[in-house]
Amino acid sequence: MREDTRTRIQEIALRLFTEQGYEATSLREIAEELGVTKAALYYHFKTKDDIVASLVDLRVAEIEELLDWVKTQPKTPEMRRELLERYAQNLRHPRHLEVARFLERNQTALRNHPKLARMRETMLALTTEMSEPGATPVERISRSLALFALHAGKWLHAADPARGDLTEDEIDKASMEVARRLLDL
Repeated sequence: MREDTRTRIQEIALRLFTEQGYEATSLREIAEELGVTKAALYYHFKTKDDIVASLVDLRVAEIEELLDWVKTQPKTPEMRRELLERYAQNLRHPRHLEVARFLERNQTALRNHPKLARMRETMLALTTEMSEPGATPVERISRSLALFALHAGKWLHAADPARGDLTEDEIDKASMEVARRLLDL
């Protein structure tokens, strides 16, 4: 039950932070939306930063899991393709896009958040592990961009999902094709 309440708080906070902005949303509003007292909310999260940290920790854990796996693998084309597949699978979780949208809309307010710095460091470590020592700058950059191509596809769909000219599945497939082409540069 405790995890259900934490998850519900995260969902409501995420929605309000995205709609109203991080700085404009109070813990009181989150508690009211949840239908609990502020004291009940404090049991789970003392501050808005604690909520953000909990959301980012989930994403960092996913990236760290991939990083741990990559470190045990030889730096081969097969490993890089498998990494793309695993990374794309993580991006398919609905929470990922919601958190990414929240972070993008609140960049200024969260610019110096230590958990976001950890996420950037972990992502950089993952992209570094994609290449063997001695890889050319073009190889290193294109391999890093392969991961970001998957993000770009998600953003394309998120920007205007009602457009209807491409389904989410079509965007996922096209993004993966672009990412694989980048791996082959």
